[in-house]
Amino acid sequence: MNNKILVAGATGDLGNRIVKALSKRNAHVVAIVRHSSDGAKIAALEKMGVTVIKLDTSNVDGLTGACKDVACIVSALAGLKEIIIDAQGALLDAAIAADVPRFIPSDYSCDFTQLKDGDNRNSDLRKEFHKKLDASQIQSTYIMNGAFANVLAYNIPLYNLKEKTIGYWGNDADFHIDFTTKDDVANFTAAAASDATTPKILRIASFQISPNELVKMATEMKKTEFNLIPMGSLEALNAYNKKEREANPAGENELYPKWQGSQYMHSMFSVQNKQLDNNRYPDITWTTAQEVLSHK
Repeated sequence: MNNKILVAGATGDLGNRIVKALSKRNAHVVAIVRHSSDGAKIAALEKMGVTVIKLDTSNVDGLTGACKDVACIVSALAGLKEIIIDAQGALLDAAIAADVPRFIPSDYSCDFTQLKDGDNRNSDLRKEFHKKLDASQIQSTYIMNGAFANVLAYNIPLYNLKEKTIGYWGNDADFHIDFTTKDDVANFTAAAASDATTPKILRIASFQISPNELVKMATEMKKTEFNLIPMGSLEALNAYNKKEREANPAGENELYPKWQGSQYMHSMFSVQNKQLDNNRYPDITWTTAQEVLSHK
């Protein structure tokens, strides 16, 4: 069985975790990195036994050569249009030219196929890339993991440890929100990359928790009372986000402007993974909500 996996974005946080997870599965990992990438990060990859290839995405021949004999490409690229559409698009072209059978795009988010255009700028970029991906003949797998669990460390309205409040949008405080840790995403992605039979969409979550459940858990674990705060309707939040985006056009060139963070919050309360594929790889042990909150 061909276990050669190419990872794009290997020097990034999630990409590096994916590389480590693939190495644990004894995959032959190839990482393409920019010439300007951090030398220490490249050295760390090479120390793990990763084959590192330095090239820019404008180097079509170089990209195609790097994709030779690869069983699956895993993209963990992070950025705006020039990365998600252009650079990832060039990587897809190279994969097709090199007859790579499988491609896992850099999604790792809520199931944005359920969102309306304009609800989330970063999701819209992924939708645009998927038009090209879906039009190709390459087998693709989208990994939808909800929100990254690390956002619970940022005193977001949903879980404000400083104010001891749990805020929610919409009219259902029992709505279950999908959270997945980066390590769990990486472990699942590595397993999926090594699995030639994956379906088009895989939905996962380390845990699913509602605002009501979060109030109870936080109160018990932190030994202090947390209060549930209704923040308003999802329609009002969406309207606020659009107004803020229009008022702050400079954010279009930023990966995480304030209004994008608010769009992220809207997405968390708008869609959920009703059926999970967690059991597809029984060797993965999923992180619990208690484990995440114990570190916050």
